[in-house]
Amino acid sequence: MSVIAITGGTGFVGKRLIDRALGVGHTIRALTRRNQPDREGVTWIAGALDKPAALASLVEGADVVIHVAGVVNAPDRAGFVAGNVTGTEAVIAAAQAAGTPRFVHVSSLSAREPALSTYGWSKAEGEARVAAALPNAAIVRPPAIYGPGDLEMLELFRLAKKGVVPLPPPGRFSTIHVDDLADLLLALAGSDAAGVFEVDDEAPMGWSHVDFARALGRAVGRRVLPLSTPRALLMLSASIARAVQGDRAKLTPDRAAYFSHPDWVVRADRRPPPALWRPSIATEPGLAATAEWYRAAGLL
Repeated sequence: MSVIAITGGTGFVGKRLIDRALGVGHTIRALTRRNQPDREGVTWIAGALDKPAALASLVEGADVVIHVAGVVNAPDRAGFVAGNVTGTEAVIAAAQAAGTPRFVHVSSLSAREPALSTYGWSKAEGEARVAAALPNAAIVRPPAIYGPGDLEMLELFRLAKKGVVPLPPPGRFSTIHVDDLADLLLALAGSDAAGVFEVDDEAPMGWSHVDFARALGRAVGRRVLPLSTPRALLMLSASIARAVQGDRAKLTPDRAAYFSHPDWVVRADRRPPPALWRPSIATEPGLAATAEWYRAAGLL
């Protein structure tokens, strides 16, 4: 099997990617800022995206690089540039220097609308760097990712358990289970498919915010009241959260602008070839299993 070099291996998606890769016999090299427990089949490389020597060690002899690492929340534009643009350029440079034959880049559906948020702009810029330097690379744009181990969506589950789920302005969006995303990344790693791919659970027309809130309620065994928030109020709440919580704020003005967009449904003509990959986890049972994981972990 392949030697896979992974950035972002200690994050939500990266952890599941490593699990799935080991399960089918791959050998892993993974970048880490902190000491990690020894694990059979995994070589941890101490370093970060701004450490060229660490990146060189990461990709040396690898059959494929899967670049998962990125910044989803930053206090300013410079933070997004460092994590999603400059960091991506550094990984590209290391892969090119090592002659790595395959490159898979994890972007975001937000890159489709770069004018809406600094985050989306930075992911689009990262995509542009990959496409220019490595035209045979695969670029993946996930929508909302959920599943066991995710702490970003935990608060929504907790709110559903209380019976009231505040929502962005009315709109629709797509979702994908983290294991399906990991399996797609591995499928792309072993193929020559190139270009930009948008991926989801294949729910027709995605999910409305209200329907998703109700699905969360079913996952936690509670009937919920979905409450749509006007954009102006959402932006005000984000500004207050930033002022009060500083860099710890999860709802930021940048995120509020992104959340307020009415259409985050993937485009069917951008999905990967069905012969290469199709999702295996429908969102309703996936949410129920995620809720069970939260309960088992004492989080819900």
